[in-house]
Amino acid sequence: MDLVQLLYSLSTPVGTALVIAVGGLSLWFLKLFVDHQWKSNTKLPPLPKVPGLPLIGNLLQLKEKKPHKTFTKWAETYGPIYSIRTGSNTLVVLNSNDVVKEAMVTRFPAISTRKLSKAVKVLTSDKSIVAISDYNEFYKTTKRHVLTHLLGPIAQKRCRMHRDALIENTSDQLHAFSKNCPLEAINFRELFQLGLFGLAMKQTLGKDVDSVYVEELRATLSRQEMLECLVLDILVGAIDVDWRDFFPYLNWIPNRNFEKRIEQMDLRRMEVLKSLIQKTKIQSASKEECYLDYLESEGKMLSERQIRMLLWEVIIATSDTPVVATEWAIYELARDSKRQDRLYEEISRVCGSDKITEEKLHQLPYLYAIFQETIRVYSPIPIIPLRYVCEDTELGGYFVPSGSEIAINIYGCNHDKNVWENPEEWNPERFMEDKSETMDLHKSMAFGGGKRVCVGALEAMTISRMAIGRLIQEFEWRVTDDQVNDVDTVGLTSRKLHPMLALIKPRS
Repeated sequence: MDLVQLLYSLSTPVGTALVIAVGGLSLWFLKLFVDHQWKSNTKLPPLPKVPGLPLIGNLLQLKEKKPHKTFTKWAETYGPIYSIRTGSNTLVVLNSNDVVKEAMVTRFPAISTRKLSKAVKVLTSDKSIVAISDYNEFYKTTKRHVLTHLLGPIAQKRCRMHRDALIENTSDQLHAFSKNCPLEAINFRELFQLGLFGLAMKQTLGKDVDSVYVEELRATLSRQEMLECLVLDILVGAIDVDWRDFFPYLNWIPNRNFEKRIEQMDLRRMEVLKSLIQKTKIQSASKEECYLDYLESEGKMLSERQIRMLLWEVIIATSDTPVVATEWAIYELARDSKRQDRLYEEISRVCGSDKITEEKLHQLPYLYAIFQETIRVYSPIPIIPLRYVCEDTELGGYFVPSGSEIAINIYGCNHDKNVWENPEEWNPERFMEDKSETMDLHKSMAFGGGKRVCVGALEAMTISRMAIGRLIQEFEWRVTDDQVNDVDTVGLTSRKLHPMLALIKPRS
């Protein structure tokens, strides 16, 4: 057979399959050889391994989009740290606070680089946001920008009026609904998330926008449509799976449907952001000082696209995490009248007949315990975006080779039976014990830790506690009977599969 015939045969489906099979087997045997060399060159024991299949590893065991629960179950057998195979990739899974803190602090230099799926790479413009960027000068500079203008303690005081307006508007809408539809259940998520979206636009663009015309889409988008385009669609798209993520040596094979879907999602988002920026600049006389102004004046080295991405990061974080935590907390309290009454009594004792304010939050330990227990049971981000091991290192007393990926299973840490008694149970009282540090922000690990701790933790905690406190102070809550066991989650964050529908009654 000459060269032309050989190339033709390999271009056929059968030939392509043969190339893939031979290439996969070659890499598998190469991995076995390299693994043997690693074991020979280190005195540390190798990581426990979850048994899998040749070539595909443990992928079939992860076919459901809830890997955090599968990882936690495996930890009961293989310990707090173990490795699995996702195709040709080695993934090291961390499931306990101790080993996670070691990774985040002690071994941070060796595992600070992000490892992104193809979907997340596109949707973050290749690490152009603080949460996903590598630990480099871009990260340090942009983190300083967002803390200085929006999320740091001093900036949070400047943004206080926007948060107060959010809580007040939410309360007013609930009172109006209760008056007009006293026997109907309310979709709290829909109401609260639109309010949070408005808050995010005020902070980033200086003005809340009800609708915007997007020239490239030839359409005028409503507030709800903007929310879907900038937040909800992205949260679903971020967990979209491209099989080439697991077999990098097959990147030359196109996956057109996936690529088109993610690229269109990115294009729509960027065009909506562009139109929002243009609209608020035209109305500059009626808008307030905002994050956009700050970035354009201080971020001299930032491109137009990077500025849009940094604005979008604040919009999606503000519009999602607080609503996830608040909805789950109200859901649990609406199912448990005794704990709801206990929180109401605490607020009444501290605030009297006055409305709860941010200054009173530190005097409400049970409210704080409810928030902490909620983000422990329903970790807003169950698994921290993957990191890449750039040099041989040690974790949990095991050897972790360069080239591995690290999955920090926050859900697993927060459901570790060695740390938490009855971890599946929602029990705020566990944070009221004498040994508990009442204001320990990272006790539940929900906001990460070390140098990469979540920069929006303070705002999320403040908004959620204020919302929970005010909603319980002014209303009695009860979920409809058909929702008692509705605790499934969906998407990148731990949203309820179905929005909470609750019956509310104003307190006298």
